[in-house]
Amino acid sequence: MKLKSLFAVAAAPIALLFSPLAWSQAAPAAPAAAPAVQSRPADPALWVVKDADTTIYLFGTVHVLKPGLSWFDSAVKAAFDKSDTLVLELIEPDPAAMQGLLVKTAMAPAGSKPIAEQLPAERRDAYLKAMADIGVPPAAFDALQPWVAGITLSVAGLPKLGYDPASGAEKVLTAAAKDAGKPIIGLETAEQQLGYFASMPPALQLAFLGSAVEDYPKLGSELGRMIDQWAAGDPEALGATMNEGMRDTPELAKILLTDRNARWAKWIEARLQKPGTVFLAVGAGHLAGADSVQAFLARDQVKAERIRY
Repeated sequence: MKLKSLFAVAAAPIALLFSPLAWSQAAPAAPAAAPAVQSRPADPALWVVKDADTTIYLFGTVHVLKPGLSWFDSAVKAAFDKSDTLVLELIEPDPAAMQGLLVKTAMAPAGSKPIAEQLPAERRDAYLKAMADIGVPPAAFDALQPWVAGITLSVAGLPKLGYDPASGAEKVLTAAAKDAGKPIIGLETAEQQLGYFASMPPALQLAFLGSAVEDYPKLGSELGRMIDQWAAGDPEALGATMNEGMRDTPELAKILLTDRNARWAKWIEARLQKPGTVFLAVGAGHLAGADSVQAFLARDQVKAERIRY
């Protein structure tokens, strides 16, 4: 199911805050003298929803990128500069709060088998091999629910491929908003996003983990393909790629994409009732495909117009 790519362009960005289990474990040592980063232009898609006194820009982000991709310029930067408020999926919690939420939501029920034993026999060796590759001992997850291991496998290999969480679009936008004194609003809380995973029934958690194990060797090629589609401003191709990846587990797509898109469309419709200009940035996968935020808006006769640049 291309889970790692899904997390980078669509699914809950809370996945990228698992630094104790993911980023810090897997990040390679920094070279003594890093080569200069070559800038690569990108022109991701941008939409606008507006009425007489309200303008809401819709921008699709990628939650983690390689340094040097030049996207925060041109029409995107102009729309951001015109906006009074930045709206993100999530305002990142401080590490202590995040740790407390993990303890609250991630623990497995007493008496649970080790995760490797819960997986189908044909997945176990691949699971252990993937964990070894990211440098995380499988025993570290034995007291946790399977979704935690699934998220970790979905992001922990990214630093080895040159991806930097500090280069993600949300990080850049948050820093720019703080510099400009713009208020920042979160559509969801960290507790909500963790709840999407923690509330999954055990069978779906194991299916999620199994998909992460299967996808692990294809991490670089699949994510690179999606980022290329995003950078080219091609949401149709991105939507097709995501649909291809989500076909096997529609229950997960409903939780992480469709239901959230419907709620966010209602948020946008309500926000149109107040004057002002808003820059709303959510994972690019939420703005692509047949069940995108724009599609839900259209069902209520609210038009999102693509800004060509």
